[in-house]
Amino acid sequence: MHGVSAFGGAPEVARVNGREAHTVSVLERGLHYGDGLFETIACLGGRPRFLERHLERLGTGCARLGIAWRETAELAREVHDLAHGTRRAIVKVIVTRGSAVTRGYAPAAGEHATRITLRYPWPEDDPLLAERGVRVRIASLRLGENPALAGLKHCNRLEQVLARGEWSDPEISESLMFSSSGALVSATMANVFLVRDAVLLTPRVDRCGVAGIMRAVVLAAAARAGIAAEERGLDAQDLAAAHEIFLTSALTGIRPVRELAGAPLGAGLVTRQLQAAIAPLLAMAAAPAADTHG
Repeated sequence: MHGVSAFGGAPEVARVNGREAHTVSVLERGLHYGDGLFETIACLGGRPRFLERHLERLGTGCARLGIAWRETAELAREVHDLAHGTRRAIVKVIVTRGSAVTRGYAPAAGEHATRITLRYPWPEDDPLLAERGVRVRIASLRLGENPALAGLKHCNRLEQVLARGEWSDPEISESLMFSSSGALVSATMANVFLVRDAVLLTPRVDRCGVAGIMRAVVLAAAARAGIAAEERGLDAQDLAAAHEIFLTSALTGIRPVRELAGAPLGAGLVTRQLQAAIAPLLAMAAAPAADTHG
């Protein structure tokens, strides 16, 4: 089976600041500088999954970037509205600093944050990807290190765009990425976990990389299950010594790596235990909008 699954085509619905629209201002700082953040939210049975975690990360990111956006409750209602009546959908949320009021990099006091929401169809995944695992390569491109942006899901994804352009083989699902100093960071669209001697390891995201929603869910599940887990600096030697490797994302959950750069691997005991532990969470409908914190 092919390693790549389609996540849908054009959006079914597009809104800007809560209104149906397909355009933004040519002065939008998100367009000029990538000055914003985004979230990709899985929706099942008409309800968004892990919405509170997404909203919390978005709010934290806005605070770190100094974007004056506090419309969490309004956004929660909008995401629920977009998800309502769908069986499977993806809602993408983008929050930018807004349209520039002056030329240049420096933000001014007069910007008003822009909120963009889009709903995409979400085709069924190939179940064999979670069962058999995926084939993964190693990216040539290295990620730049910048602690000021580390952990954030900011809108500048050019490194990932270039890394994704390195392969076209449909049998390859992902590419693992290292930083400029040689630290293992993530895949292009997913976080990475290693298992060695029954200990779960995942790279720290204090120099670059995204603090993924599913990454946090898996670490919490490991703690509940009594599985030893560490966030720490990892490198190519750690990768080579791993007994199990799996990838996580908000859309796909846990996918074992069955082949890395041509070398065969398999889903081991810890990977299967964690897949079973989070399965009810992936299937569970989110709480109603009234229960979502503002």
